[in-house]
Amino acid sequence: MAIPDHVRALRARIGHDLLVLPGVCALVFNDRGEVLLNRRADSGGWALLGGIVDPGEHPADAVVREVHEEAGIRVVPARLTGVYLTPEIRYPNGDHSQYVVTAFECVPVDDTPPRVNDDESLDVDYFPLGAIPDLPPDHRERLNHALENRTAAYFRAAGLPL
Repeated sequence: MAIPDHVRALRARIGHDLLVLPGVCALVFNDRGEVLLNRRADSGGWALLGGIVDPGEHPADAVVREVHEEAGIRVVPARLTGVYLTPEIRYPNGDHSQYVVTAFECVPVDDTPPRVNDDESLDVDYFPLGAIPDLPPDHRERLNHALENRTAAYFRAAGLPL
């Protein structure tokens, strides 16, 4: 995964210390109800699409940008599905990060097929809900919450039930 310039500048100041960053996640469903996933180049595993919000960028704009960068398709955010805190991550280079992720259900603007559009993905494709490959637990949770079609976005707060 490429390190954005603003994160690289922060890392030059703080080293490998824990850095909490804003992120977005796209739950893209096509007209057949299939969900878009990418096979990540860094882990080889399947995941929901997403990434880091740039300085001054609104999360909804970031999710549109990330989907286009990773899968070459244009989407419209239709619904906020949840806000999440990821587990802490220690990258191979020693960087320590955690992300506050805003998840959006998104709709493709046309029927352009997805394609690998950057070096962060090995493959991108739509999957029927009954044939989803293994996903990281936090990605599975986001997908499950989106499929619940809640009237309000999911969030967790101290003292509230899971």
